[in-house]
Amino acid sequence: MITKTVPGEGPVLRVTAFTGAGSPTVMRILLGIRLRRLREASGFSLDEAGYVIRGSASKISRLETGRVGCKDRDVVDLLSHYGVTDEAQREELRTMAARASSRGWWHDYSDILPGWFEEYIGLEEAAAQIRGYEVQFVPGLLQTEDYARAVTLLEYSNPKEINRRVSLRMARQAILSRPGPTTLWVVLDEAALRRPIGGPAVMRAQLKHLIGISQWPNVTIQVMPFKTGGHSAVGGPFSVLHFAESDLSDVVYLEQLASSQYLDKQDMVDKYRAVMERLCLEAATPADSVMKLQALLSEA
Repeated sequence: MITKTVPGEGPVLRVTAFTGAGSPTVMRILLGIRLRRLREASGFSLDEAGYVIRGSASKISRLETGRVGCKDRDVVDLLSHYGVTDEAQREELRTMAARASSRGWWHDYSDILPGWFEEYIGLEEAAAQIRGYEVQFVPGLLQTEDYARAVTLLEYSNPKEINRRVSLRMARQAILSRPGPTTLWVVLDEAALRRPIGGPAVMRAQLKHLIGISQWPNVTIQVMPFKTGGHSAVGGPFSVLHFAESDLSDVVYLEQLASSQYLDKQDMVDKYRAVMERLCLEAATPADSVMKLQALLSEA
């Protein structure tokens, strides 16, 4: 990103010129952050701002927290109300609003994508780094197509739906091989590697894939061996997403059977970060983990 300070007759705002396409999900959050700062700097309440766009305080709150997008007309009206007259500043925020309202590639899968997971894909797409722990399955970003199909078959039976879900999972993996790829650091419990998902042939191919991708410069895999005994992640699997944009706090993602949680409060994020750090110390080193994967492959 390229950042500059643009003074205007109204509040001063640090304007960011984005060098990448940007995830609509993250653009929506960033736009909300900037509009909230402008409102607060101008001294207007949520109710007053809501009146300006013919809405309510709750609508402004949803907009400022990135839960909803913002129409161009609303952005223009709010900027005028907040006293922002600098044309470059106004155009920047209007561009952000347009990009926040655009459709991510994953919208093509809206027929199979629950809303609670759609939010995650938008964040995953924009993450500079993802760190996580998994105990039951190989993480989706590291799955082979056959392994992903076997996992999907555990819950779904319609062939067309299964194909769509596997296709979505494979498409998500592009973040690891694109220019400026996401950095992925995963601690995998040995249980996930010994569970014979899809049968011996599928597992052998999956283990070979893990060995190969672990050599990528942006991918680190550590195995948590059984012999370690108890460890820090007593609460189960989780992911911590980190973003290059300084305005965005890290997000902890926790997935349940039919829902998910997104934690961004600093104290909770710090707690999960600390757990992740301990897991990395308790697990086998990346080099020893490759040897462990090779040993498991020879047994499969």
